[in-house]
Amino acid sequence: MAKDAYHQTVINALIKDGWRITDDPFMLRFEDLTVYADLGAERVFAAEKDNQKIVVEIKVFGGVSTISDFEKALGQYNLYRSLMKRLGIERELFLAVSDKIYKDFFERISIEYVVEEQNIKIFVFNPEEEVITLWKK
Repeated sequence: MAKDAYHQTVINALIKDGWRITDDPFMLRFEDLTVYADLGAERVFAAEKDNQKIVVEIKVFGGVSTISDFEKALGQYNLYRSLMKRLGIERELFLAVSDKIYKDFFERISIEYVVEEQNIKIFVFNPEEEVITLWKK
């Protein structure tokens, strides 16, 4: 299975942010369908003795059309979210995008509207520094 160009970068950023990678990739299997999100991760909050668990789909947006890449990302996100709900997987699903694509594309009013309307959770990372710069729930 091919990994996104930022796959290891996102892993490093999550680890720096206190996450532990639990699945690489994160498999979703229902009936006759098996799909793979990029990562599963968890973080334990010592004070609360509670875990936060996430599934991450990394998107590079390096195709010919950013809109086509966005349409594909929305389709994957919604497919994974539906399967996670059906399977009773209690993790938050996040789309991981670089700070450049976030600034150039996701801050457009029209795209912000779609993300909000579709209830898409995003985290933004800086690929050079390998850090997470924004969590948007």
